[in-house]
Amino acid sequence: MFIQSNRLQTHCLMVCSANICRSPMAQAVMQQLLAAQGAGWRMQVDSAGTHGHLAGERPDRRAAQALSRQGYTIGQGRARQVTAHDLQRFDLILAMDSHNLAMLRQLATPEQQGKMYRLLDFADALKEKDIADPYFGPAKGFDRVLAQCQAGCS
Repeated sequence: MFIQSNRLQTHCLMVCSANICRSPMAQAVMQQLLAAQGAGWRMQVDSAGTHGHLAGERPDRRAAQALSRQGYTIGQGRARQVTAHDLQRFDLILAMDSHNLAMLRQLATPEQQGKMYRLLDFADALKEKDIADPYFGPAKGFDRVLAQCQAGCS
């Protein structure tokens, strides 16, 4: 289940619903893991949402706090909606849950389907494969999301 790219750098897109919680957290984790391995140059990581209603917003402060507590930086990104160009440009598209994956698959061409997975499809040690949206829950939900992102990204 690994995407082969004929480019020197792989382009990876993390996708959740609004691009203010889960996907920017996954982006931050992946970027830091790659940098720690000296492999940051090998993969460009971005994030987007399947919905655009919060486009332009900064990541949720609770997401930034959860990341900060474990030494991650969320960066200066702003929420944006996934585009048809994203589906073409990115080599690997990782959805945070099955619903987001289904929405991406509806937008994708048949050729683009094979580069779409859930992030937790890569976390063999975890039984769950969906990362629940923490937005409407307590702050501790963001810590759980972070742990799941770490499992999927590593």
